[in-house]
Amino acid sequence: MVILAIIPSIIIFIIIWRFDTVEKEPAGLLAKLFAGGALTIISAVLIGLLGDKVMHHIFSSRTFAYLFIECVILTALVEEGGKFLVLKFMTWKNKEFNYTFDGVVYATAVALGFTIVENIIYVLRGDADNVAIRVLLMVTGNFIFAIFMGCFYGLARYEEGVGEDKAVIKHLAEAVIVPTAMHGFYVFCLRTEKPVFIILFIIYDIIISFITVKQFLKLSRNDTLIPGEEKKVDRIVTYI
Repeated sequence: MVILAIIPSIIIFIIIWRFDTVEKEPAGLLAKLFAGGALTIISAVLIGLLGDKVMHHIFSSRTFAYLFIECVILTALVEEGGKFLVLKFMTWKNKEFNYTFDGVVYATAVALGFTIVENIIYVLRGDADNVAIRVLLMVTGNFIFAIFMGCFYGLARYEEGVGEDKAVIKHLAEAVIVPTAMHGFYVFCLRTEKPVFIILFIIYDIIISFITVKQFLKLSRNDTLIPGEEKKVDRIVTYI
């Protein structure tokens, strides 16, 4: 069952990596991003446990307000925020970050690390009857959010290259806010366990999956050199 927790994430990442057609990213950097993403599970668990204790003192039962805070703040914001911090710290000034699509590859590498550890934990302590569905939902969900994070992150790096400081801040904020909102709603629909929200989740999942695939293919096709990185690329070509 542990293999089930690992294989889907690796398959999806290989697909994403193959669509990075202009210039492949170094294996060493991707491995570091994977490790960094895996470590964010620590902050997610610790903040989740602490937040849950605080919530029990505020709410007498698991109301909609309780679920909303739990899903959007304690789950989505903590997880996506942790992934973003790893992404920003390890790649923003990295010389390999010279194309916009690199942001998507980096974000999915971080998500891969987090997702595999999260899935292994769930498999080891989860219910065997629904573990396959849960793992599939976690994998697809985390990668959808990662692609949107990487999209805005790549745009922010491009805007820095052209000197648009306000646009950089805007896109960096979007790289956290958009995945957090998507993730929060995704989890909220599932945790309510009410038929109307399950139906809503199915519709939502189909729509965002379609939009994600369309956006991903567009980002791959329109992979753009970040302004200011031309000389680095020229040096690489010269050495070859």
